[in-house]
Amino acid sequence: MFEEIDKQKVLLDSKKPFSKIAINNLKKYYDVELTYNSNAIEGNTLTLTETKVVLEDGITIGKGKTLKEHLEVINHKEAIDYIEDIVRKDINITETVIKNLHYIILKSINNENAGVYRNVNVLISGSEHRPPENFLVEEQMRELIYWYNENKVKLHPIELAAMFHHKYTYIHPFIDGNGRSARLLTNLILMRNGYPVCVIKIEARDEYMNALEKASVTGDYSDFIKVIEKAVSNSIDTYLYIVG
Repeated sequence: MFEEIDKQKVLLDSKKPFSKIAINNLKKYYDVELTYNSNAIEGNTLTLTETKVVLEDGITIGKGKTLKEHLEVINHKEAIDYIEDIVRKDINITETVIKNLHYIILKSINNENAGVYRNVNVLISGSEHRPPENFLVEEQMRELIYWYNENKVKLHPIELAAMFHHKYTYIHPFIDGNGRSARLLTNLILMRNGYPVCVIKIEARDEYMNALEKASVTGDYSDFIKVIEKAVSNSIDTYLYIVG
């Protein structure tokens, strides 16, 4: 299943170490790409260009754009920096790491719930899946971390990242920010295994959501794994283009 992408990764690894210029170029590019697309999936109306202006120039976009949308951009960039730091320091994924990541995503937007597991039951609009009751969240998150540690050397990194993403959103541990944190945690797993940042494009939102729903309702992960695999493949192509 992963033969083609494994070949791509071998080729990319052969180009290492990357030049400082290439690293800086890729960092800037993916900070904007990942932030814009992840926020857009959740309904943020800032365009790709506006996201770039907020991140790189620190300029506030006027007319019809809310403070919340600006904070979502700023916080998301900080959250990317946080997961990169976790990878650099070789820190394992724990509940503390997840809560810290979520806190960064929601700080100054919803301080009361930032980094705090939900204490109410929730429904997901447009989905047949009903997340577990709130009193089960803590236990199921502990089980998720245990599952991750048991499987991180058994599964292919892309399969591991995709399945973790789904299991996390299935629990829906927080009131808000589950999608953004799930996509960042997916990247944390991939980056720990030497893969580049992957971006679920806004254009692929329906495919992404449908694949998540299928996994939730039927337990069939195949479509969702393909979504993540395609995003990783696209990123490797981009990296190869930049590093020549």
